[in-house]
Amino acid sequence: MYGLNTRYSVLNTNKKMIDFEKGDGLVPVIIQDVQTLEVLMLGYMNEEAWEKTQKEEKVTFYSRSKNRLWTKGEESGNFLWMKNFHIDCDQDTILIKVQPAGPTCHTGSRSCFTTDYGNNFIAELERIIQQRYEFPTQESYVNHLRDKGLNKIAQKVGEEAVETVIAALAQSDKEFVDETSDLIFHLLVLLREKGFSLETIAKNLEERHK
Repeated sequence: MYGLNTRYSVLNTNKKMIDFEKGDGLVPVIIQDVQTLEVLMLGYMNEEAWEKTQKEEKVTFYSRSKNRLWTKGEESGNFLWMKNFHIDCDQDTILIKVQPAGPTCHTGSRSCFTTDYGNNFIAELERIIQQRYEFPTQESYVNHLRDKGLNKIAQKVGEEAVETVIAALAQSDKEFVDETSDLIFHLLVLLREKGFSLETIAKNLEERHK
């Protein structure tokens, strides 16, 4: 199943696995978008914040400026829903992959870091297609394709693949890039229609590379 918006079950983790003593009771926490893999922010947690995060599956930090627990989004509503996490080899840093409910930075930006968004836009496009599936609108091209069904979507991918080959052999570089973009877009729609994601393909490619 695709499962993009399904909240993963977070297993309880023995807090002793995390060495809170190294940083006088605090450990750094890296927040990463679960789909685009973009780094969104860095915060800090104490044991209480970590336990609250696991229980509620909403990321809660320990605010050093406020000297209290602080749940990201408690005022804005832009919560960070924890999907999974990893503890580093020294057991003193946590990587949390989240589904953000809105911009992460207080400035309104998606990330607290200034990065090249284009690097992750294909993954972002996958999320947009998922949203079109969940909240269809008449003017949406994705919804138009979906209404035509699997056969039409698959046929469209085939047409775009042929056009990409033609552009590669006989047309300009811009036309080749445009046709390739069309092909990738329609392939993402086909993946969604079949219930798969880019993650499925990435894992398969990684396994085949071994």
